[in-house]
Amino acid sequence: MLEQNLLKAKEAGTALAQTKTAQRNDILTVMAGLIRERTPVILQANQLDLVHAEESGLDTPRANRLKLSPDKLASLTSGLLTVAGLPDPLGGGRRWTLPNGLVLEQIHVPLGVIGLIYESRPGVTIEAVSLALKSGNSILLRGGREAQHTNRVLADLWQEALKSIGLSPSAVQLLDDPDRSLARELMHLSGLDLLIPRGGASLIRTVVEEATVPVIETGVGNCHLYVDAAADLDMAVKILLDGKMGNPSVCNALETVLIHEDVKDAFLPRASEVLRQYGVAWHGDAAVLDLVPGAVLATEEDWLTEYLGLHLAARVVGSLDEAIEHIRRYGSSHSEGIVTNHYPTGQRFLAAVDAAVVYWNASTRFSDGNEFGFGAEVGISTQKLHARGPMGLDALTTIKTVAFGSGQTRDF
Repeated sequence: MLEQNLLKAKEAGTALAQTKTAQRNDILTVMAGLIRERTPVILQANQLDLVHAEESGLDTPRANRLKLSPDKLASLTSGLLTVAGLPDPLGGGRRWTLPNGLVLEQIHVPLGVIGLIYESRPGVTIEAVSLALKSGNSILLRGGREAQHTNRVLADLWQEALKSIGLSPSAVQLLDDPDRSLARELMHLSGLDLLIPRGGASLIRTVVEEATVPVIETGVGNCHLYVDAAADLDMAVKILLDGKMGNPSVCNALETVLIHEDVKDAFLPRASEVLRQYGVAWHGDAAVLDLVPGAVLATEEDWLTEYLGLHLAARVVGSLDEAIEHIRRYGSSHSEGIVTNHYPTGQRFLAAVDAAVVYWNASTRFSDGNEFGFGAEVGISTQKLHARGPMGLDALTTIKTVAFGSGQTRDF
């Protein structure tokens, strides 16, 4: 069955890749109008998914990501219009002439057919598809069964938008057969140009380890904040609060705070008092236990855990080097931050920490395609080939080199 889906997607993508910018923008603006018009229908489907999720005991982080609201839909609609207003990622790039007169030009072209396996997040069905279509790609969607009703409505709307401007609806296909084997077939679908997993650590690990098609590893965010000896502590508390409580169930939320020993006595009581109001449980080393009432002793597992909830690991360190080493050992290469007013320390942290996004005196919660000005993201890549960080339009293109000659030959 998937071979037929892929064939239809390739045919639709070939036509889509040859459209003008305005046509691809029209798909997005039509979709924005459909979402506004059908908001009650979308929310009704989402409510049905939420009821089923509660009955099945879906965990809190995934349940939070599953829920849509009028405000959330309005934000997603705004993102569609932002993407529509961005420059076309396709087209000409570098151009140069060889000594023999052969003219070469690198042009940006779509990747082709993108597969997306994702859990809980029906908003992804809007965001990821908008980026795929704007960049001339077709897309195969494999959403989780917990969001099947919402995803079905949204996929149908995308197909309606495509048909309204004369394009094949096969550019967007939802693979909604509940059979789990379908996801594994997608991982081995010869001819699929890229597969992106978005979800929990187990899903991402399974796809990365099992897939025989190209994969981009995304999303697991064991993110750290280092509070330096030269930190503005008011700023540090505010950044910690935003990083932990802005939305605890997302991959750019803070999971560990590292505190320089010179400021532990001043910082930890203040930070714990602020977070206590939100019910955050601290897991810390011996120094943290002395200063944070109710904290429990952290284990090796705590340093490795993406909590996605109201838990925070904390450790006191003696130097910047110790903080960097902790992040190197336990971090997931997602987003890491430092609070310091000492310029050399800040610069060294930015240079030494190997992550997709590194922050100096700012919250890790900005690691997001919309916040970066991309309008949306198809995922946050924590690897280095071929994309890294929030993936916008450019990440869904590749390079084709075209050559303009006048009879040049190499050997004859």
